[in-house]
Amino acid sequence: MDYITVKEASKKWGVTPRRVDYYCAGGRILGAVKMAGVWLIPKTAEKPIDGRTRQGKELRHE
Repeated sequence: MDYITVKEASKKWGVTPRRVDYYCAGGRILGAVKMAGVWLIPKTAEKPIDGRTRQGKELRHE
């Protein structure tokens, strides 16, 4: 399986690297693994829905 770094995922999803770390630590990204203190995210992973935004709240209630 191919992986991308937190920095690459943050650019792809338009969020900060800190937010991607939060998603990984919370188990919200399936297949994310932590190796040597660095999160690796599968290239095929999609951005989790963010409940803090209006869009995320609308999607969650449907």
